[in-house]
Amino acid sequence: MSRPTPSRRPLSGEGPVILHSATDPRWLPQALERFDEVLVDHAHCEKKAAANALSMMQAYPELPGLPAQMARLAREESAHLARVLDLMAARGLTLTKDAGDPYAQGLQKLIRTPAGERKVDRLLVAAIIEARSCERLSLLAEGLEDPALRRFYGELAQSEDGHQSLFYRLAVTAGGDEPAVRERLETLLAHEAQVLVSIGVRAAIH
Repeated sequence: MSRPTPSRRPLSGEGPVILHSATDPRWLPQALERFDEVLVDHAHCEKKAAANALSMMQAYPELPGLPAQMARLAREESAHLARVLDLMAARGLTLTKDAGDPYAQGLQKLIRTPAGERKVDRLLVAAIIEARSCERLSLLAEGLEDPALRRFYGELAQSEDGHQSLFYRLAVTAGGDEPAVRERLETLLAHEAQVLVSIGVRAAIH
């Protein structure tokens, strides 16, 4: 029996960060064909997500709610990393040296320098990365043949959707003016769409 063609999910799930552009349709076939490469990249993404949560806690301990939420997030991302590493081990893969992520690097260049603006931008960029991850992991959940992998990536997509909402809420708390934070988010999202075009289609999560 053939599987039904899945309907496309919202670009970023149910959270507040609505991506301006969908992933290039060429991405999923490439990601499925070179899934081992995607797995290794995914492990690096989870590692950096955990590290970023701890970095946020170090940088902004005074932001109400942030320390406890970042501690929980770091623990969750570390658990995701462990699960991805288990999948890699089962496929005979090892974690290679991190070659860097041109997508995240492109977004980080958009972060403003003044301390208050930098805090808001760091949180918004994190929200955007989580929103794009949500979209990509949802696509993998729809495209993979293995039922266990489909469930795994579906669970991770739901987690990423919650993470983008968390970072957005913290950005609003940091900025103190939601309309201004929303305006800045839309500016960053427009740039994010351009970053995706500039780096092209890669066998990677971003």
